[in-house]
Amino acid sequence: MEEFISFIRTFVGIDEIDLALVLSKFRERSVSKGKTVLKKGQIATQYYFIVSGGLRFFYETPEKENTTWIIFQNEFFAEISSLNLKTPSRFNIEAIEDTRLLVIDKSDMDFLYGHIPVWQEFGRKIWEDISVRTIDQFLNFQTLSAEERYAQLTKNSEMGKKIAVKTLASILGITPNALSRIRKNIK
Repeated sequence: MEEFISFIRTFVGIDEIDLALVLSKFRERSVSKGKTVLKKGQIATQYYFIVSGGLRFFYETPEKENTTWIIFQNEFFAEISSLNLKTPSRFNIEAIEDTRLLVIDKSDMDFLYGHIPVWQEFGRKIWEDISVRTIDQFLNFQTLSAEERYAQLTKNSEMGKKIAVKTLASILGITPNALSRIRKNIK
C-alpha cells in the first residue's frame, strides 16, 4: 500500500482520515503472467493501480493481434470507454508478467468522489495526465518515424526489457522484421 499512498500524494495532499477511507475501498488482486484482467465484450466495472508487474491492452482482428497500450508499476487506470459508458470493452487486458493490482469498484470510486473533495481532484489530475500522454502518443505516431517512435518508447527501460518483439512492433505499428532492422541499425 505504501507505493499507492506515495502515488496519491504526488497528485494531491490528503489527510490521514480521508486517506484511510480511500484505502479501505481498495483490495489487492494478483494476476499471473498471461492471465486476463478484462476480456473483450465484458463491461468494465473497476479501476486499477499496478503495484508491481505490467499489463497490455490489445484487440484482435482476423489478421493479427494489435497491442495499443502497455502499462507498468505505479500506473492508475481503467478501461474508461467501457466503464463510463457501460458498454462492452473493445479490448483484452492481459498480464505481461506476474502482476499485483489494487482494485476499486466504480461504485466505491463514485462514493469517494462524492464524499472526499480532494479525491475528485485526484481523479481529475489522473485523467488529465492520461489525456496528455494519449495525445502525445497520437502525435508521435503521426509525426515521428518508426525509428524515432522506437527511441521514444524504449526511453522507459521496462518497455525494451519486458515486452516481446512482436508486441513492441505492434505498438509501433510496424512488422517484427522492421523492428529487428531498426534495432540492428541502432546498435
